[in-house]
Amino acid sequence: MDETFMKKTLKLALKGAGKVSPNPMVGALIVKDGKVISQGYHSFYGGPHAEVVALSNAGEEAKGATLYVNLEPCVHFGKTPPCVPRIIDAGIKRVVVATLDPNPLVSGRGIKTLKDAGLEVSVGVLESEAKRLNEAFFKWITKKIPFVILKVASTIDGKIADTSGESKWITSFASRKLVHRLRAFYDAVLVGIGTILKDDPELTVRFVKGRNPVRVILDAYLRTPLDAKVLSAEGRKIIFHSSQVSKDKVKALKALKVELFEVSSKDGLLDLDEVLKKLGEMGIASLIVEGGRKVLSSFLDMGLVDKILYFVAPKVLGKGIGPFDEMSVSSLSDSLTLKDVRVRRVGVDILIEGYVL
Repeated sequence: MDETFMKKTLKLALKGAGKVSPNPMVGALIVKDGKVISQGYHSFYGGPHAEVVALSNAGEEAKGATLYVNLEPCVHFGKTPPCVPRIIDAGIKRVVVATLDPNPLVSGRGIKTLKDAGLEVSVGVLESEAKRLNEAFFKWITKKIPFVILKVASTIDGKIADTSGESKWITSFASRKLVHRLRAFYDAVLVGIGTILKDDPELTVRFVKGRNPVRVILDAYLRTPLDAKVLSAEGRKIIFHSSQVSKDKVKALKALKVELFEVSSKDGLLDLDEVLKKLGEMGIASLIVEGGRKVLSSFLDMGLVDKILYFVAPKVLGKGIGPFDEMSVSSLSDSLTLKDVRVRRVGVDILIEGYVL
């Protein structure tokens, strides 16, 4: 029964996707005599936590009930008061938790406080599913940099564009629609200046409902055109650049409400470690990298990628541009290997999803 109710809890938590970051997605169920009597989820950043919503909905019925929650209840004051005292005061008898909270301010303290108050506590129900749900939060809260997802769309023979750089459209509409859903789910999307100049993308959410991600551009010399589509679309825009830029261009971009940040560079290549650190400081917990071969290769070469989403279209191009042509790996023994690989159909395309070892 615990797994059944925890599955419902995880489904509830997903309702906060794209709305609560950098907080985690959390759902809560209150169950009594085998029936759900109340539920709640964290619905927006700074808003009430899932446990508090569920307890408020349950009222006096919470006494003697079991609380299911996918992340350890908090014991510290943040945007809202701690949840653990509310759980204890409500008369909850048992708490079932999927996984501990990696936040150093919590990290087992919530469980201990509940047990010390005499509540029965079970931990680890659907733990792997719960950790995957909040994998971005887990990395951001412990390392203070975003969880990085590399998104690639290629032909069967591994080409992301033809020899002229043309890439529209390799994959099907179904795959592009899924990418838009991912943009709504994750915090930010990043490309290099080459993609801006060649494709003039909007990098927004258009084929599904959801908020636009923060758009991030790597542009060492501020070559981004002032009329680029990415700058006119609603939402936050960030450009990372080197020290070698025009003051007039800086002024013009700031007039368009673009946020500019100078980072270290070498031979026109920006320091990606600095970029990720700065994004983490801004509260950006997850980042999709949708760049061309230089950006994709650089992120992999520097070991900055956590997850790869590789869309393969049923097309053969022959000559063309590969996504990782500029990586420094030169032998099979040094090749990058993915783990926890999952494969599924998306329209006529295939999506290969895996984590970087």
